[in-house]
Order: sequence, then structure tokens, then C-alpha cells
Amino acid sequence: MQPPETDVVAQRGQAKATALRFVLLIGVMSFFADFTYEGSRSITGPYLAVLGASAAVVGISAGFGELLGYALRLVSGRLSDRTGEYWPITLIGYFVQMASVPLLALTGTWHFAVGLIITERIGRAIRNPPRDVMLSHAAKEMGYGWAFGIHEALDQFGALFGPLAIALVLALRGGHETHFADKVDYHFVYALLLVPAVTCLSLLLAARFLYPRPQDLEAHPPDLKTRGLPRAFWVYLAGAALVAAGSADFALMAYHFEKVSTVPDVWVPIFYAAAMGVSGIGSLVFGRLFDRAGISILVPLTIVSALAAPLVFLGGFWAALAGSALWGLGMGVHESIMPAAVAPMAPPQRRASAYGLFTACYGVSWFLGSALMGLLYDVSLPALIAFSIAAQFAATPLLLAAAKSGSTSS
Repeated sequence: MQPPETDVVAQRGQAKATALRFVLLIGVMSFFADFTYEGSRSITGPYLAVLGASAAVVGISAGFGELLGYALRLVSGRLSDRTGEYWPITLIGYFVQMASVPLLALTGTWHFAVGLIITERIGRAIRNPPRDVMLSHAAKEMGYGWAFGIHEALDQFGALFGPLAIALVLALRGGHETHFADKVDYHFVYALLLVPAVTCLSLLLAARFLYPRPQDLEAHPPDLKTRGLPRAFWVYLAGAALVAAGSADFALMAYHFEKVSTVPDVWVPIFYAAAMGVSGIGSLVFGRLFDRAGISILVPLTIVSALAAPLVFLGGFWAALAGSALWGLGMGVHESIMPAAVAPMAPPQRRASAYGLFTACYGVSWFLGSALMGLLYDVSLPALIAFSIAAQFAATPLLLAAAKSGSTSS
């Protein structure tokens, strides 16, 4: 007969293995989700142009979609906590999002296409908070940073391969032509995205069937006493909002590449794919480091990634590539560590609301910062760079304060 200590070790090992399988399943599902919608987003600009949309329509619809995609997480998070129906809300969000992309194959006007593009962002807003809560139950057994790092890495690799696959299809179907937007059948490309979309939904249903109660993945259920969000949460939120505000959107970076001709058009999707690849690898590395060092690990990362703006907006081809990689590293790691850091700060019955609040504030700050940098671009490039660096550097004392506050309260 095994001693009690051996039984406990065996049970913990089994719990970790089960948690890892759940994280990997959700991660692979997210790979196909990102493959689908990031592949779609890589061509929405030229597609809307072919349909006759103006640049203003493209910019406003993209910005409004992103704003809704973050702001509506407040509603989704609160609804998830109030009802406790994490799986149904997650399923609804993914089905809305995955259906919106291949339906673009049926559009004939930019009005319909814009509606579907915004609907896709709404679906993403619905599913994120409850999904992250379910992941957090498994993450407690594995280490929050490692679990969310694995998930974000698979997510970002989907964002890497989706646009590359779309670029390959476009090249095979007339991308070599001079007026390639007029030669490519975008409806065919969007129809092809039905394959990864269906794969994503199939894996989602499998996860629902295999793990109907992800909260049971926690071997030691947390204290369920109702309490407010700690000071560390609010300090970290302020720091993350500054990082988001100071991070230029890739669309602005790509616009700059086109305007000053530092990066040939055919290389822009490759730059984005490289950024996503660095983001995925960084999520794994920094996720592991987060479990050892906590939020303070974000301080050197933020300082280094702040160099992206001067490299991208002042440098040539290779400097722009390095800047794009640093941009991807910063954005990817912050987005993977956010759910890892918030999970232990929030009581379980308020965790989805905490995720919704945090990511909504993060997204709105990103939108406002991107809008400001877009205005600064036409006025003064040095002012844009100064704002980007200043905002991210201003976040570092807040991140340190959050780390100190979190360690004190724990």
C-alpha cells in the first residue's frame, strides 16, 4: 500500500496532466480560430477597396470593430459571472465569430462586408472572458504564466500561418499580375477559410464534451468569499493601459512602410507574420518566467519593446524588421501575461468580470493611443515616437508597484 504522500504526489501529477491536455486542446482550437480570422483580416483592406469602399470607411470600420471587440467584454464578462454559464457563452461567441468570416464569400457590397467584419469582432468579445476563466482553472495547476503562455503561443502561431496561407493562395491565383486586386477572386479565398473555421468549432465542441466542468481541474478550489478586486489589479490595469496606448498599431506601421518605401509591399505581410512568430515564442518564454518572477518580468520587456517605434519609423528595411519583431514581442507577451496575472488577483466568482474590465480598458487605451499616433504621424514623426516611448516608460513604475503590491497581499 502506497504511503499518503505518494498518493498526493500522484494525484497532483494527474491533475497537472489533465490540465495540460485541456490547455493544449483549447490552444489548438485557438490556433485554427486565429488562422481563420487573422487570415481574413490580412485581406479585408484590399477586399473592401475592390467592393468600392473608401479609405475612411476602411479605417472607421476597422477602428469601430476593434473598439467593440474590447468594450463589449465588459458585458460578456459580467454576464458570465452572473449566470455561471461559461461554456454556452463561449460557444455562442466562437460560432458568431467563425461564421462571420466565410460568410464574406457571399458579399457583393461593402456595406454587407463591413457588417460581417464588425460582427466577427463582436463574436471575439463575447467568447474571450468566459474562455479565459475556464483556462484559469487549469492554469492554477500548471502555473498561470506557463498555461497562458502555451495558449497564446498556439494562438499567435495561428496568426502567423493564416496570413501566410492566404498570401500563398493569392499568389497562386493571380498575385503575380500587375493589378492583382482586380485579378484575385476574394470570394474563393474567404470560402476556403470555412475549413479552419469548421475545424475550430469541432475542437470547441470536443472540449465542451470532454471537459464539461473546467472548474474541477483545480485540485484545491480557491476561497469563494466575496471580496473586491485588490489594489494590485488597479495598478496593473493602469500600467497595461499605458503600454497599450504607447504601442502603435501595425496598420499605421504598414502605412508608413508604404509611404516612405522602406519595405516593399510584398514584404509587409511577411513582416507581420514575423512579428506573430516572435510573439508566440516570447509568450512561451516570458510565460515561464512570469511564474518565477511575477509581473516585474514585464518591466525589462516593456523597456525593450518601446524601441520598436524609433526602429520602425526612423529606420530602413532591417531596422523596420527588428522594430516589427519587438512590437510583436511586446504585444504578444503582454496579452499572454494579462490573463495569467489577473487570475490570482480576482476571486473566482468575479474573474470573468475582471477579465472583461481589464481587456476592455486595455483595448480602449490601445484604440485611443493608435488614434492619437495616427494624428501625430501627419504632424510630427518625432512627436509620435516620443509619445510611444514616454507612454511605455511611464508604465514601468506602475508595473513594479503592481508586482510589489501583489506580493505584499499574497
